[in-house]
Amino acid sequence: MKTCLRLSLPVLLACLALPSARAADDEAFWALLKEGGKVVLMRHAQTDAGIGDPPGFLLDDCSTQRNLSAQGRTEAVRTGARLRNHGVPLAEVLSSRWCRCLDTARFAFGRAAPAPMLDSVFDRYSPSEAAKTREVLAWLAGRVRAGSRDNVVLVTHAVNIDALAGVSLASGEMAVATLDGPRKLKVLARATPGR
Repeated sequence: MKTCLRLSLPVLLACLALPSARAADDEAFWALLKEGGKVVLMRHAQTDAGIGDPPGFLLDDCSTQRNLSAQGRTEAVRTGARLRNHGVPLAEVLSSRWCRCLDTARFAFGRAAPAPMLDSVFDRYSPSEAAKTREVLAWLAGRVRAGSRDNVVLVTHAVNIDALAGVSLASGEMAVATLDGPRKLKVLARATPGR
């Protein structure tokens, strides 16, 4: 807001309008989730500094990976509390097997089924990216039905979400989506409930 005070009148008015626009987006996000029958894509919460994982990391040894920061753990817990307070119906919660994703899911939802199809495709040119994306979409086609009351949650990595839905989510951000044909997801709303 301090930055807004140094701007021209039209820009200042636009700055002042941001909170109401954000509130409307927030309302749409919660309404879609309460409706059910959606795919919820969630990027893992805030991690310790860095990109990727140290060389030689092991999936079954969290001490070798980049993990959630204290802030990330707090935000994941806050996300879960807000979902419960809004009465969001959830069915399955699947997660990448990376510790930062599993921990995000467990802090937020109290549970997580490890799903190799959600594992990081950080090497975007590996043949596994396309195969994993097809596997996730095929799995969703068998689970998400119009008129279903529950939402399906997928906790994964930024690159996976981009491959599935063509959006880049911040740490801890969620996107509410629907299947848009057999090859991609259509994002309807986004929010970061833990912040």
